[in-house]
Amino acid sequence: MHKKQWLVAGLVALNVGVVGSVWAQAQVKIEDPWVRGTVAQQKASGAFMRLTAPQDMRLVSASSPVAGVVEVHEMAMEKDVMRMRAVPSLDLAAGKTTELKPGGYHVMLMDLKQPLKAGESIPLTLVFEDAAKVRSSQTLQAPVRALGAAAMPAKPMDHGHHGGHGQHKP
Repeated sequence: MHKKQWLVAGLVALNVGVVGSVWAQAQVKIEDPWVRGTVAQQKASGAFMRLTAPQDMRLVSASSPVAGVVEVHEMAMEKDVMRMRAVPSLDLAAGKTTELKPGGYHVMLMDLKQPLKAGESIPLTLVFEDAAKVRSSQTLQAPVRALGAAAMPAKPMDHGHHGGHGQHKP
């Protein structure tokens, strides 16, 4: 190879390395994703998970081929009434886990194209934006849980023998 070819090859490798490391740094950790199952004729459901961003970011949108409309939603109490509304984005603080759960923030799947059955898995794409307004997307497979299934606890409790009733190890 000539000097010029080595230089071009080196710059390409450097560029790929920089882009790859920026992409890797921008990845949000997505834990325990799941979607609530539906019954026939039901046209909406929710997706839930835990998100941990490596830097300050925002969840700005979501999509799935199983739904015509996918939005980030918030459920909150307003004057003793539980209200649900779409939010333009959800802030994710660097290193802090944000839980999307029933009764709180979640991803709403509306205009469903088919019932969501327990045991299936659906694709879900989340779009994040960093402080520089650079967007990145991550696609995941979210298992569908039965309609009446409760959310899994964030951390399983140790129910072993600890020397007394009602006491749990920290």
